[in-house]
Amino acid sequence: MEKITEKEQEILKTVDKFVYSKLSDDKTGHDYAHIQRVVKMAQRLAQDSAQGRLFVVLVSAELHDVIDEKIVADQTKAENEVRSFLEAHQVFQADIDAIFAIITHMSFSKNLEHHYQLTLEGQIVQDADRLDAIGAIGIGRAFYYGGAHGHIMYDPKIAPRQKMTHDEYRQNETVINHFYEKLLKLADLMNTSAAKQAAQHRTAVLEDFLQEFKAEWNQNK
Repeated sequence: MEKITEKEQEILKTVDKFVYSKLSDDKTGHDYAHIQRVVKMAQRLAQDSAQGRLFVVLVSAELHDVIDEKIVADQTKAENEVRSFLEAHQVFQADIDAIFAIITHMSFSKNLEHHYQLTLEGQIVQDADRLDAIGAIGIGRAFYYGGAHGHIMYDPKIAPRQKMTHDEYRQNETVINHFYEKLLKLADLMNTSAAKQAAQHRTAVLEDFLQEFKAEWNQNK
């Protein structure tokens, strides 16, 4: 990928501080630590590609949750603030447009009713974010988010939904169902070969956990 310039490196540091100010107090699993992991994974995935702009990848990875409807009360206001922030730091308009095309279209919920074809940079950021939703950390984040929103852990009488609209997806009731409605599907939705490989192991961790959880729930162990 195209190397980051000195000026872009300085912009990235400023973006990182901006993101920290917005997400450091998050209690839903979309905190600054999550952002750091996604940025690091995105950088790893980007190493396998000779094309694209690493600057766009890393800024998108940093900002993807700052405008997320799950996190902010007013998504339009948050998007306007981010756009103004980038403009104020003299980010090229083409890069701003590329970043927004990624962060406004990469989420699982955005793609339930319409599949958005992301750029290579977008696919990398999407994969990095989705990898952080599965595996051991993904399990912790799922329960953290569910607890923050008052979801119950599990109710065997509530079956996982097979097909959902965006609005229906947001009306989740149980944490365990979230595994079946989203998390277990992510491995098949990865874009890059490196992410697909990593997702296989992390998905196996989810499957082992669910088997153990249900055995304990039913007092079989």
